[in-house]
Amino acid sequence: MSAGAAGDRQASLTDVAGLAGVSHMTVSRVINGTGPVRPETRARVMAAVEELGYRPNSAARALVTGRSGTLGVVALESNLYGPASTLHGIENAAREAGYAITISSVSRPGRSSIADAVEILRRQAVEGIVVIAPHVTAGQALAGVPSAVPVVAVGGGEGAPVPVISVDQYDGARRATEHLLALGHRTVWHIAGPEDWLEALERERGWRETLERHGAEVPPVVRGDWSPASGYAAGRVLAKKVPDGLDAVFAANDQMALGLLRAFTEAGVGVPADVHVAGFDDVPEAAYFTPPLTTVRQDFIEVGRRTFGLLTERMGGGDQHVRHLVEPELIVRESTGPR
Repeated sequence: MSAGAAGDRQASLTDVAGLAGVSHMTVSRVINGTGPVRPETRARVMAAVEELGYRPNSAARALVTGRSGTLGVVALESNLYGPASTLHGIENAAREAGYAITISSVSRPGRSSIADAVEILRRQAVEGIVVIAPHVTAGQALAGVPSAVPVVAVGGGEGAPVPVISVDQYDGARRATEHLLALGHRTVWHIAGPEDWLEALERERGWRETLERHGAEVPPVVRGDWSPASGYAAGRVLAKKVPDGLDAVFAANDQMALGLLRAFTEAGVGVPADVHVAGFDDVPEAAYFTPPLTTVRQDFIEVGRRTFGLLTERMGGGDQHVRHLVEPELIVRESTGPR
């Protein structure tokens, strides 16, 4: 029997058994590692698997072993750098550990959409699920996730009823704000992200409380939506305040900082000559902004590694109330350089 004997259809366990000259159960034991098999028999089975291009069905394997080798990820449909990089970090960690990833995307993060996405993944026999939950409603929706499958959240807030891993957004904002204050500024203005994003709220809180600890005036927040366009609109407003003493701005992400820089350039406001600017995320392009942007770097590979480790612990019956924070790093570039 050759690889072509099965025609165009996918090779089955029976095909492998016939080619190797062994029973169906022997092939199952080899594929799933569920029982002793003589080395020479195992070698014949694996040779047949290779020749036929056989790929085990994950759902069928899960019925035999209780393991599918697959993890599920519930992700918000977004091209924003943070959520996309978080997903990449999780995929990287899972792949290194030999797991496949199945993604269930939601367009709007609500209780029913999260629950539906989790149910879709459960039907695919995933061993555990990661919910990327940067949105306020996504964090709240975790309360409705059934306990039958291990779940870990990236983000999700303090009240999430599952283990949570996140970058310390508060500390990142603190670092950026203290850096600007250390340059001699009396206060720091802030372009904040949307109010329904947990990361935006934590960055705003870190900025505000840092100013308060240093006895600095807290200016009114200028609200954006993460986009360069909203940063540009904020920049046009803030440029008018430079003659009144505005000389430092912390933007809640690098894309809004990019729009801010464009608006300042058009208004004849120099960075760093007139105003120092810092962002958050350290997108790959940040080092090539004009000027290169001082920003807060998030280690998404470490987030992925810790998320996978936390999910593995949860799959083994670990504590569901664990909270892990990944430390951010301040990257200083020319946008806060000498004036």
